[in-house]
Amino acid sequence: MTEAELRREVVRVARLLEPMKLSRGKSGNVSARTRRGFLVTPTGVPYEDLQARQLVELDLDGNRLRGALEPSSEWRIHADIYRARAETRAVVHAHPPYATAFAIAGVPLEAVHYMIAIAGGHDVRIARYATFGTKALSKHVLVALRDRQACLMAHHGLVALGSTVQGALRVADEVEGVAEMQFLARTIGNAPALSRPEMARVAEKFKTYGQPRRATG
Repeated sequence: MTEAELRREVVRVARLLEPMKLSRGKSGNVSARTRRGFLVTPTGVPYEDLQARQLVELDLDGNRLRGALEPSSEWRIHADIYRARAETRAVVHAHPPYATAFAIAGVPLEAVHYMIAIAGGHDVRIARYATFGTKALSKHVLVALRDRQACLMAHHGLVALGSTVQGALRVADEVEGVAEMQFLARTIGNAPALSRPEMARVAEKFKTYGQPRRATG
C-alpha cells in the first residue's frame, strides 16, 4: 500500500470498531507500521469525524514524525509491539464487551471453539493490570502476547495483531466471538476446552485454510 492508502485503511477500520461492537465512542485505537515507524489514531477524535491526514506518525521510540494532533494515549503499546514483533504490521486495541468482561473477571479465554486458533494458540491470556498509557502496561501486554496474536488486558480490553490492518481487525472480532460463545456456554452449563493435540491440528490446518493464490500474468 502507498502511505495514502494505508492512512485510509486505518481510518476505515477505526470507523468499524463501534458498528462491529468492538468499542464504544472514541475508545480503542488502531495503528499500522510504516517505513519510519507507525501511524496511529489520535486521541479524543470521534472516528466518524476522523480524517486520514489527522493520523499521527511516530517512530518506535514515540517521537512525533508527522501530525499536529496528540497520538492515542496507548501509543506506547503499539510502539513496543512493533519493536518486539517484526512480523506485525498492524495493531487494533478495543474494548469489546464479552472479551473485556473476561478480562475484568480474570478468566482467560480457552479453546471452547477452534476459532481461538486465530489468536495463535489454545488460549488468550490476560495481561496484568496497570494504568492505561504506562510503560508498565505495555510490558505486561508484551508478556501476554508471547507466541500469540491477541491478549486481554485486565480491567481494560483487548489487543489484536495482524499482518494487515484488516487482519488485526479480524483477529479482534474472532476473539470477541469466542468470548461470547464461552460466556453463553457457561450460562448453559459446562464449557469444556478442546485438547492441546486437537488445537495443534487446527493450527496446522489454518496454515493452508482459504482459497489458494493463483499465479497472475
